[in-house]
Amino acid sequence: MRIQVTRTGGLAGIKRQAAVDTAVMPDAPDWHALADDALKEGPGGPPLGVPDGFHYEITVDGESIHTAEPRLSEAQRQLVARVLKEGE
Repeated sequence: MRIQVTRTGGLAGIKRQAAVDTAVMPDAPDWHALADDALKEGPGGPPLGVPDGFHYEITVDGESIHTAEPRLSEAQRQLVARVLKEGE
C-alpha cells in the first residue's frame, strides 16, 4: 500500500509532501488499518479550514481525500503525523 500526504497552507505557505510504501514494513497491518479509517472519515465536500491553517491531501493507493485543520479526525491526524515523520 502506498500512502502519500501533501500538506499546504500555514503561515508560511510552504508545501510539504511525504509518502510511505508499506510493502516491506513489519507493521504494515497497523498502517493499513489507520489508512482505511482515515479514508472512511473523509469529508464529503471541500474542506473548511481556518485562516493560515494547514490543508491536507491524503492519498492511499490512488484514492484521495482532502481535509483541513481543525477538522481532521483522530485517524487522519495520526496518519498525517506518521507519514510526514516516517515518509520520504
